[in-house]
Amino acid sequence: MNELPASRTLDLLAILSRGADFSVGCYCEDEARCHRSVLKELMAERGAAIA
Repeated sequence: MNELPASRTLDLLAILSRGADFSVGCYCEDEARCHRSVLKELMAERGAAIA
């Protein structure tokens, strides 16, 4: 199976976010020291709808 490069996956998620709700979660207590903050920034750069 072919894998999409990470940037293409982020582009796809950003597009999907404009028409569907989804969430990304983890068990980190502090979002500022977590991968969620990095993902949120990357998605925002791609025009994702972020609640």
